[in-house]
Amino acid sequence: MNIVLFDDYAWQHLLPLTFTKPVSEIRVGILTITQKWEKYLNTKVSFQTKDYLSKKYPLVLSEDVLFINGKIIPNKELLNKIHSLQINSGIKHKDTLLAYRSGSSSCLNINECIQKSEEVSIPFISINHVWDIFSKNGDAIKQDFQLLTIGRKSSPLSKSNTIIGDEKDVFIEEGAIVEAVILNTKSGPIYIGKDAEIMEGSVVRGPFALGEHSSLKLSTKVYGPTTIGPHSKVGGEINNSVIFGYSNKAHDGFLGNSVIGEWCNLGADTNNSNLKNNYGTVKLYSYADGKMNDTGLQFCGLIMADHSKCGINTMFNTGTVVGVGANIFGGGFPPTHIPSYSWGGSEGIEVYRFDKMMETANRVYARRELKMTEEEKQILKKIFDDTRN
Repeated sequence: MNIVLFDDYAWQHLLPLTFTKPVSEIRVGILTITQKWEKYLNTKVSFQTKDYLSKKYPLVLSEDVLFINGKIIPNKELLNKIHSLQINSGIKHKDTLLAYRSGSSSCLNINECIQKSEEVSIPFISINHVWDIFSKNGDAIKQDFQLLTIGRKSSPLSKSNTIIGDEKDVFIEEGAIVEAVILNTKSGPIYIGKDAEIMEGSVVRGPFALGEHSSLKLSTKVYGPTTIGPHSKVGGEINNSVIFGYSNKAHDGFLGNSVIGEWCNLGADTNNSNLKNNYGTVKLYSYADGKMNDTGLQFCGLIMADHSKCGINTMFNTGTVVGVGANIFGGGFPPTHIPSYSWGGSEGIEVYRFDKMMETANRVYARRELKMTEEEKQILKKIFDDTRN
């Protein structure tokens, strides 16, 4: 049986983060949603997503395909129900198709399959909006922590560290370095990935996840629930935020209730507001609706898509959304919606030339001894062309 993770209407609501990826490639908790399904199902998956993403994220079909909604985070109860599906049957929750087993080697028609599917009331975590990523990150970390550590023994923790809470809620993968750090697990577990490092003087409150080859710089302060994806460097103060991976916030400055994509860089002393002066709910720009929508949240900070960067001392207002490949700099507060491939800030924005943006991106890849693929270049060019206006 082939396993396919499909995108539904949530893909639009998760823009600009999903401009460069299917919904299931979002990191929430320790793993991406794709990695969670592959871990639970013990197999590789393929994707039904936007056409321009399909070369990097291909679709594999056969006469027996299990389609699973890519915004749904797996759990055992949901898995048991999915495993019991017969061919040409599915499960749904209200207007959301959760899974469908098809006997046809063709793409999924979501609306048709909803009509044929059984209504279920199984509890599950679903990522429908960009703010769900940090809002639901605590539960996702706890779930992933159990998945990744069950039956395993943590690497030993140096006696130079201070543990507040239960030491069994700290798991350190092979090669990780943690010295002279305060780790507080009373609010949730702490997971340190392979070859990651937490430098001296740092203070971490769980739930917290640090991806492989990532680091917390000297005296970093972290309030959970927070996730730092792989190959990232973080310093300063961070609260209830998710960094997908390959991104840096290496210096002092505050990041709170925020989501940062891949290949981003926040300059020294970059700060974001996560609370309005009037303590009201925060509005965010919606790509799906083309307007500002009320999140219903009192705390909501910065949403930044892949390949975007900002200069030193950048100040982001509450509820700022930054598209793909933007370069932000200058004094004052830039707009709360910064379109993809923007160049500038509060004093004015112009188009960031695609060739110039790619020069920077290639240098960033080279710093990690990687090279951008042709598929990735085509995706970025497609976004540039589609969002030019």
